[in-house]
Amino acid sequence: MDSAHTTPAAARPASACPVTRLFGERDPSLALSGPARLGLMLYGLLAYLAFFVTILYAIGFVTGFVVPKSIDSGTGGPVLTAILVNGSILALFVVQHTIMARPWFKRWWTRVIPAAIERSTYVIAASAILLALFWQWRPLPEVVWHLETTWMRVALHALAFVGWATVFASSFMVSHWDLFGLRQTILPALGRRYVPLPFKITGLYRLVRHPLMLGFLIAFWATPTMTMGHLFFSVMTTAYIIFGVTIEERDLVAHFGDRYREYQERVPAVVPGWMKKD
Repeated sequence: MDSAHTTPAAARPASACPVTRLFGERDPSLALSGPARLGLMLYGLLAYLAFFVTILYAIGFVTGFVVPKSIDSGTGGPVLTAILVNGSILALFVVQHTIMARPWFKRWWTRVIPAAIERSTYVIAASAILLALFWQWRPLPEVVWHLETTWMRVALHALAFVGWATVFASSFMVSHWDLFGLRQTILPALGRRYVPLPFKITGLYRLVRHPLMLGFLIAFWATPTMTMGHLFFSVMTTAYIIFGVTIEERDLVAHFGDRYREYQERVPAVVPGWMKKD
């Protein structure tokens, strides 16, 4: 879990990274020269493209629109097999998302790779796992609920897209380009020092501390036809969001201190109006 509130990797000596050593000793937050400089930027753009393709497919996968294989596509097979396959890939996503977002992992990881591509690598790994999930997903077509009324179906589809819109809007309210690794790779490629953005509260972040997660919850649960497979997906992702937000909040308090604690006291974590500190 690493939402729009990001914590920078700890500073490290330039010599710690073998790629940096290859091109000379210099401040790792500054641009390398020649092929390395271009390579960082292209890597960041590749990671962003991977994210963009993945999120667009995810929208179709959950809503059932446009994409060739959605969450309910195909005929059902053995229930146990579906649960094991779907659950295993979701668990892999949880492990990757949780570990790679932690400050201790970032400190170690940026001794192996240039700090500029740490976020992009995180994005590529997450995108690869999600694409594998879409590819290998086993449907569980038994219906939990199904709404026949046209206006209710339209309303729930619209609500789901409001959820996806909330995800995108939230990312831009802090820094979409930092969240998906572009700023970290493009600034050094232009010869400009990358400086993490300061803590700020703006837009939807005045209503909840994690509007990105609120958007995902709306998108995953708002459906006029809920199958067992969709329900399994929604329950698993909701459990992870609760777990991930709890872990991330600890990191944010450790990084921002009293300022974030005061934010916790004033603003609920995910559900607007729920003022309980999580």
